[in-house]
Amino acid sequence: MCGIVGYIGQRDVAPLLLEGLQRLEYRGYDSAGIAIHSSGTGKSAGLKTAKTKGRVRDLEERVPAVFEGTTGIAHTRWATHGAPNDVNAHPHLDAAEKVAVVHNGIIDNASELRAKLTADGVDFASETDTEVLSHLIARAQAERLEAKVQEALRLVEGTYGIAVLHADFPDRIVVARNGSPVVLGIGEHEMFVASDVAALVSHTRQVVTLDDGEMATIKADDYRTYTTEGSRTSTSPETVEWAAESYDMGGHDTYMHKEIAEQADAVDRVLRGRIDERFATVHLGGLNLDAREARRMRRVKILGCGSAYHAGMIGAQMIEELARVPADAEPASEFRYRNAVVDPDTLYIAVSQSGETYDTLAAVQELKRKGARVLGVVNVVGSAIARETDGGVYVHAGPEVCVVSTKCFTNTAVAFALLALHLGRIRDLSVADGKRIIEGLRRLPGQIDEIMRAEDDIKKLAADYAEAKSMMFVGRVRGYPVAREASLKLKEVSYIHAEAYPASELKHGPLALIEPAVPTVAIVPDDELLDKNRATLEEIKARSGKILAVAHQEQEKADHTIVVPRNEVELDPVLMGIPLQLLAYHTALALGRDIDKPRNLAKSVTVE
Repeated sequence: MCGIVGYIGQRDVAPLLLEGLQRLEYRGYDSAGIAIHSSGTGKSAGLKTAKTKGRVRDLEERVPAVFEGTTGIAHTRWATHGAPNDVNAHPHLDAAEKVAVVHNGIIDNASELRAKLTADGVDFASETDTEVLSHLIARAQAERLEAKVQEALRLVEGTYGIAVLHADFPDRIVVARNGSPVVLGIGEHEMFVASDVAALVSHTRQVVTLDDGEMATIKADDYRTYTTEGSRTSTSPETVEWAAESYDMGGHDTYMHKEIAEQADAVDRVLRGRIDERFATVHLGGLNLDAREARRMRRVKILGCGSAYHAGMIGAQMIEELARVPADAEPASEFRYRNAVVDPDTLYIAVSQSGETYDTLAAVQELKRKGARVLGVVNVVGSAIARETDGGVYVHAGPEVCVVSTKCFTNTAVAFALLALHLGRIRDLSVADGKRIIEGLRRLPGQIDEIMRAEDDIKKLAADYAEAKSMMFVGRVRGYPVAREASLKLKEVSYIHAEAYPASELKHGPLALIEPAVPTVAIVPDDELLDKNRATLEEIKARSGKILAVAHQEQEKADHTIVVPRNEVELDPVLMGIPLQLLAYHTALALGRDIDKPRNLAKSVTVE
């Protein structure tokens, strides 16, 4: 992984590809490269490449002054096979420099294929699995480029989103998808391809998203889609919801700050048009789950990775509290490997910001194979998980560019509140409680704005806590997922080591770590567990631990308290995480971190 961009048309291709790569920088990467069909003659004709370790701005410096053509592909790489360096950067060519390939994903049998090719006399230039593809395509016996790519892909095991140029076929780009996103952009006498619509929306909002096992040939004036076996497929362009301006910083210094600040508006969007006053419930038409089916389910299992998993933990608690159905959340990456029992009376919910997270998508596919009913909670319309599931809820957070998730996490938690209310009102939740939750949901945007007005105070706290080498996050029941997510945010963006535990687990081991140099962030809502949480603060303070409390009122035993507005107890976790996003942001800022592109991380994890 990470980013693919391609273009064929009449315009000078290099500036377009570089612009597309810049729009994909948020996904995280370590090197970048570009390949074009040169429009020159004689020795200057054919494929030309430029690539480098580092950022897109470094690639721009490597692109020759004369680098002309109207067809090309480009890539930002997040290293899997081979170190980040110039040689391992994409695109990868065959020995004769006839074929150029960019690739997201992992070829599982690359070592076996590499050994066979080496035995046949092929010399490899890089350590990557992707170079195997360029040699396989170059050695394919078929006459047409499409058939050459199909012949190569039949030998490949693993995941891929690829774009291929061939010096003998300057009028086309061939692309293919299996487990890693590929999107076509439809223009006027020009065509685009990318791994993310962010690279396309400044030029076209008409897109075609390929399915797994699907390929496409794009030319300047048309495109066609077909399976890897050669059968034609029927596709129609869809209109992308978000315009290019949605991907700009909008006057903020970083995308992370912009996206934290957008949360009040984002929550308003996820609520808009879904409240049903008459029956004290919500409309979720995309669920494709009628009342009888909802009443028959006996359990809910939520699957996600990273922040999506933590939002699923919040969702599971809401579903248990409001719908009175046993519910739990589990990392999708663990579920898909543990040979879980798939129960026909269980409703499975897959959660993913991108809708393309590979571990979650693979879990969905395994569940569908076993006959389970699976819903999706995703942000990206038309994404793989949205298409693979039986129905679901879009969270409408808008484009999230920073690698770490903020507004999408919050909107996902709110989407789960809507789902829990919907299921609760179908089952045993009273009209009065339904109205109570609806009123709480409506208060959220204004309360988020209230939290944002305290940003300067949180910034001052961050400067104090930025000196810590390690931090502990604790919470009980509803507070524990908040602690988990806040701990992850701090690790991701500031690189400070952090651990999250249920507050009741402190005395079972982690209390040994408490000392003045290890601050504790404690989630302390005004709920039925307030006295228990205050007892935890006593335990920490007795061991000279420094405490930052996130609470509905000042906490006497805490060194500092961030006071957040009180909502309904079921919805309090939505609000209590937001000041901790700001704490992570300002801590990272104080430490001089690359906030939007944390080291070693990628936005959309489309490999195992």
